[in-house]
Amino acid sequence: MELAALSTILVHGPVSRTELASRLSLSQSTMTRAVKPLIDRGLVHETSEALEGPGRPSRPLVGAPGDRLYGGAKLTGDEVFAVVTDMLANEVAAKKRDLTSHEPAEVARDVASLLLELAGGRALVGVGVSLGGSAADGSTVDRAPFLGWRHVAFGPLVEAEVRAPVVIDNDLSALTAGEHWFGEARGLEDFAVVTIGAGIGLGMVRHDRVVRTRDMGLGLAGHIPLDPSGPRCFAGHRGCSTALVTIPSIVAQASIGLQRTVTFGEVLDLAREGEPVCTEIIASAARGVGRLLGLVANLAMVETIVLSGEGLAVLDVAGEAMRAQLDEDRDPDAHPLDLRLDRSGFSRWARGAATVAIQSSLRGLVSAPVS
Repeated sequence: MELAALSTILVHGPVSRTELASRLSLSQSTMTRAVKPLIDRGLVHETSEALEGPGRPSRPLVGAPGDRLYGGAKLTGDEVFAVVTDMLANEVAAKKRDLTSHEPAEVARDVASLLLELAGGRALVGVGVSLGGSAADGSTVDRAPFLGWRHVAFGPLVEAEVRAPVVIDNDLSALTAGEHWFGEARGLEDFAVVTIGAGIGLGMVRHDRVVRTRDMGLGLAGHIPLDPSGPRCFAGHRGCSTALVTIPSIVAQASIGLQRTVTFGEVLDLAREGEPVCTEIIASAARGVGRLLGLVANLAMVETIVLSGEGLAVLDVAGEAMRAQLDEDRDPDAHPLDLRLDRSGFSRWARGAATVAIQSSLRGLVSAPVS
């Protein structure tokens, strides 16, 4: 009961006791008994502004950041992006560093040394590490293609270095958890997350829970067909989301069309200037994003999508093309799609990993003795 109350306050606060009781289907007296120890432990506090309504004014409840520190790290094939946060995932310090090796023990040391540096000598309550792959039990990495890992007991390696509980998660699952609890979709019970960058990611929250499957980390959203006449991806799929809207594909198409090597930034600049080849490539990518968002909204039946990733820069150049394609692919009587752009970059991914650590720590926090 206390755990459910704390989780609900963190996600939906500020929340009145009446609303909290309603959300958890508990009586007011039961809810009062559940909230008091949370306040006594410094996990929750009342806001200074009272809510007006029937009866006497009530002071809504919110999570208390306190002095607890959490670590979050997002691993790529080359770098670790790390952040230290409070219990509300507010960033205290952040930094990135190149990996020295792909050997698991070395990666664990890279992650731990960076987090401990950011913590400045203070203890971490918990640590979350996210990566492109899967770790079904929250400890052993089943697969991580960018690192060349299979069946690596990575969690214990990091725990030995940071001396705190560690949870390992798929990076998209962690990002989605972060958006749900403390990000662009905070408080929503149903929404999707779409990421566009080196690949395509799709995360989902249904009924207030992140949807996790055994195939998280396979990048299945990258195989969705968007344009039957589009380019082929590395797997031979014509016009799929990977081939049409990812940064490597955009760069490859432009390099072939211009007969010289270009960067993603150059492609965007040339499209802004009206260069024909790059203009069409970026417009096609934007239309692909619109079609992808329409498919996600139509099939998952969500009304909110958080769009994130470095590929968002495409919309700065051809956002109207994306919106036109999205509108074309939606029923005219459908509710308008609430599209929320998260441009915070890899910091948000690392904060997502910290969010997973925060979530994992709550049971221990509510059962700790009241000081």
